[in-house]
Amino acid sequence: MNQAKLHYVYDPLCGWCYGALPLLEQLAALSDVQIELHAGGLWLGNRRQQMGKALRDYVRPHDERIESLTGQRFGDRYFNELLLDSRHRIDSEPPIRAILAVITLGGDGMTMLHRIQQSYYRDGLWIGDREQLVSLAAEQNIERNAFISAYDEVDLAKHLNESQNWLMRLDGSGYPTLGLERDGQLLPVQVSRFYGDPEGIRQHVTQMLFS
Repeated sequence: MNQAKLHYVYDPLCGWCYGALPLLEQLAALSDVQIELHAGGLWLGNRRQQMGKALRDYVRPHDERIESLTGQRFGDRYFNELLLDSRHRIDSEPPIRAILAVITLGGDGMTMLHRIQQSYYRDGLWIGDREQLVSLAAEQNIERNAFISAYDEVDLAKHLNESQNWLMRLDGSGYPTLGLERDGQLLPVQVSRFYGDPEGIRQHVTQMLFS
């Protein structure tokens, strides 16, 4: 059997994608699959939102539900400092560019995605700051100037268009959407069935690989 691919349509600033982080960590450890990342662009263009009390009060009940279902912790600094900082607008473009830059430079895009999610949701750090993204890339020994050059050269529009095509191919309605490509077949994986159950999704995908 040729190596299968897991197509993951996500957004780095999607709370449910953060909730799915333990599931993707399990799947990334499978030797028989390669994970392909497709960033969707949840907070782009006129969907960018000003941070402040209104945004915090809107997202907090959703994030608390995600935490209760998945066990993924949303930090106090995220709720009580970052989301209230009206100097910022929530914007998916910088973290998406950073992930694509890391991949271009031979790094691990999944690791970069997870570190961005942890930094933002758990640690309450502003990942719209390129210097913060430089420091996360440096954890993979990616040199600063090479990262900045790759970051600036990302063809974001092309990637987003391809991601939307994958979302449609997988019959996804939002983020996260996951599908297994195996022997010419494309099989959806229902992420929501496995929130809080990383071992369950690993077993499920393993069965799909060898059924």
